[in-house]
Amino acid sequence: MHLLLVILLFLESQFCVQSSDSNSPAGDNLATNGLPFPWSKVRLPNYIVPVHYHLLIHPNLTTLKFSGSVKIEIDVKNNTNWVVLHSKNLKIFTATVLDENEAHLSDKVLSVLEYPAHEQIAIFSPKILTSGEKYFLYLEFGAPLSDGFYGFYKSTYKTKAGETRVLASTHFEPTSARMALPCFDEPIFKANYTVRIRRGPSHIALSNMPLEQTVEIGNGLFEDHFEVSVKMSSYLLAFIVCDFRSVSGMTATGINISIYAVPEKWHQTHYALEAALRLLEFYEQYFNILYPLPKMDLIAIPDFQSGAMENWGLTTYRETSLLYDPDISSASDKLWVTLVIGHELAHQWFGNLVTMEWWNDIWLNEGFARYMEFVSLEAVYPELKVEDHFLDTCFGAIGRDSLNSSRPISSLAENPTQIKEMFDTVSYDKGACILHMLRNFLTNEGFQSGIIRYLRRFRYSNARNEDLWDSLIKVCHFFIPCLFSYRFAGEHIDLKKMMSTWTLQKGIPLVTVRRQGRRLYVGQERFLKIVLPNDPSWNSLQEGYLWHIPLTYKTSHSEHEVKHLLTTKSDVLTLDEEVDWVKLNTDMNGYYIVHYDEEGWNCLTELLRVNHTALSFKDRASLIHNAFQLVTKISITVALDLIGYLKSETHNVPLLQGLGYLQSFYKLIEKRHIADVTHNLKTYILQYFRDVIDKQTWSDDGTVSDRRLREEVLSLACDFNYPPCLEKAKQLFNSWVDSNGTVSLPTDVSETVYMVGAQDDSGWAYLLEKYGVSMCETEKSKFLSALASSKDSKKLSRLLQLGMGGTVIKTQNLPSLIYMVARNPVGHFLAWDFVKKHWNELVEKFPLGSFGIRSIIVGTVTQFSSTEELREVEVFFKSITEQVSQLRVIQVATENLEKNIMWLKRNLETMRTWLQQRLN
Repeated sequence: MHLLLVILLFLESQFCVQSSDSNSPAGDNLATNGLPFPWSKVRLPNYIVPVHYHLLIHPNLTTLKFSGSVKIEIDVKNNTNWVVLHSKNLKIFTATVLDENEAHLSDKVLSVLEYPAHEQIAIFSPKILTSGEKYFLYLEFGAPLSDGFYGFYKSTYKTKAGETRVLASTHFEPTSARMALPCFDEPIFKANYTVRIRRGPSHIALSNMPLEQTVEIGNGLFEDHFEVSVKMSSYLLAFIVCDFRSVSGMTATGINISIYAVPEKWHQTHYALEAALRLLEFYEQYFNILYPLPKMDLIAIPDFQSGAMENWGLTTYRETSLLYDPDISSASDKLWVTLVIGHELAHQWFGNLVTMEWWNDIWLNEGFARYMEFVSLEAVYPELKVEDHFLDTCFGAIGRDSLNSSRPISSLAENPTQIKEMFDTVSYDKGACILHMLRNFLTNEGFQSGIIRYLRRFRYSNARNEDLWDSLIKVCHFFIPCLFSYRFAGEHIDLKKMMSTWTLQKGIPLVTVRRQGRRLYVGQERFLKIVLPNDPSWNSLQEGYLWHIPLTYKTSHSEHEVKHLLTTKSDVLTLDEEVDWVKLNTDMNGYYIVHYDEEGWNCLTELLRVNHTALSFKDRASLIHNAFQLVTKISITVALDLIGYLKSETHNVPLLQGLGYLQSFYKLIEKRHIADVTHNLKTYILQYFRDVIDKQTWSDDGTVSDRRLREEVLSLACDFNYPPCLEKAKQLFNSWVDSNGTVSLPTDVSETVYMVGAQDDSGWAYLLEKYGVSMCETEKSKFLSALASSKDSKKLSRLLQLGMGGTVIKTQNLPSLIYMVARNPVGHFLAWDFVKKHWNELVEKFPLGSFGIRSIIVGTVTQFSSTEELREVEVFFKSITEQVSQLRVIQVATENLEKNIMWLKRNLETMRTWLQQRLN
């Protein structure tokens, strides 16, 4: 009681010695013991900065608890009595402040105030901590290993013999390092880390840095000491205790790379090693900065919510994102694994070496890493044809960005829920696409030189949006010709102003173009999918939106693209001569949609019909995409007529773009039980694309593009019950079952074969049995997709219950399972009812704002397309407003539902008539 009184007195009399940017304690800002908490902001004060963490951690894999101690060297910037830092779900046993000689400042036990609302603790020092002096904060703590996927959590796997084994792993991004140790858990607080880990003799320990020494400490325990880390943010710290095996190799510059996996999956690690070696060497050359650590470990964790995590020197992966089995994995699986490795290795520079100052600029990490996936694979693995995949990335970004519920790339995010939601399509995919546009604007050389300057200037520190533009502007002075290739009427190009129009405002521009003789009349407005110009809110939604758009275009008479920077609402361009057609946004290198007048669309439709190779495959695919996106402005018949040329198309990207739209319309109309249009659309697709379907072989032959097309086309044909497809798939499935799964199926079509086999009781039961014993997560994901395609609602309900149980189907797979069931016409109401019934349990498993809960919401809600369903969705979310009021994803999902309603209202009758005319 005496100690509490002393604390209260010091709160009143000594609080003035804190930093001037702190708030005085608010009346409702109370710690768990009822005392006023000395800090009221979500973000930590900046008057104490961590310099070096000395961490000892001991996970007990029997009791599933961990204990530890941390000694944090701190730099005091302003005199204070308080140290405020982060802690979540940790029990603090001891807290002490030491001077520079590591002597106790007080002979009394220091009290720790906890403020769970902000996940903060405060330690009071009776003696003032003086600015400029060195101190140490020493804490002892403990907690159960987390049950989820954040902090220091437990993971399990089963051996072939059925034994369950336990490991402990970390995942700290964005705000979960505080669940494993008390720390200053914000990206700006970079520090060095010295880590020691205690473990049993049958396990190994891994951390960011190489092992320095192992000490036997008695009671069957060993203590692994790791080298001192480079200066880094808390979310990049990592440590793992497991019994995995590894395969290793050395780069040309002497970096040791190891791939870790559970022992019985060791044979699936070899491709990842080859890819990591080649990609790390590429990045060292491209960035002209050597990877700064002596080693790089890549480890496949059996329980992992996201795709992967870039912890410096110890990157963690979902098994499907790292492990590759050539007998089971398809061409698409190989591309995915390579992309994810490329992404995480790019982060070692973008994110780890240079870190955003705060989470509002997380795109500086994720947008760059997503873009560098494509840059690196194009250089190192040209045979994977990654440029085909990049267009889909930008199309996905446009889908999100053309809704009013989108957000600027750089957005406000303060609390952990808001921060988690920043890891979305806008940060990753839109970020990558505007970087691609910028690279084309500056030239490859200008872009590369600018980001090298940026990385060198801010290495081991933090940066903001404008720091990137400053670095690029300085380099641009050496690459003036690239800028002068844009017609900007002699004006100076303000790169910072230009790029702010892309990062500080939401949405995507629609460029309108009308040709009259040799003149092109171009304009820009904000593109929105579900607001029509006659809507009274249209003007307010358009107000203030203006981009600096690097326009490019080709004509029937130009071999090279022409460039122009559009910085006003409208402009007039003069062509050198009369032309037959104009195609804007060459190769879709710009992040914008193009809308032509009626004559422009007719000319391009005719061009595709007569000579489609006059345009690149990227131009053909982007024309198809733009036309179908614009059905709020043009009749859907314009888009449907445009893809009439696809019988002559040989490139998979435009083919799959056109086919993908028709398939999505089919799925939407099928769920509405509109029998005539559903039947006619299926008939039209099967008739129109029969030649494409019939020429597909049930093999793994051909290029990656051939194989990707085969995978998609045969899946569609069997889903549409095309007899030759069903017969071949059933034959392959029966042969596979008869061999008890020992016959190898062609990897690219195996999922289609399983889906056909899953439609009868015995096939479904066999696949569920094989799912339980398979030692390959890639194979298991194909089994699960097939199981979720069943037309038996009882089977789908059973799958959902198994997913909730978390034993047969791991909890990490529950969000994707719910989505798989929801997109099944038999399962979309089933999945939605399941989510409503189990909402509280789902939020316990997947925190608000997390990728898991977002995919559950979007995956179920966007299957609906009626006003009655919209009302039901709104009523449910209103009933849990207190929980989800901050979630942006609710708006995103609801607006997608509204988009479905509007699409049917506007296009259903037109499509019905169009199909009748074509089929008759």
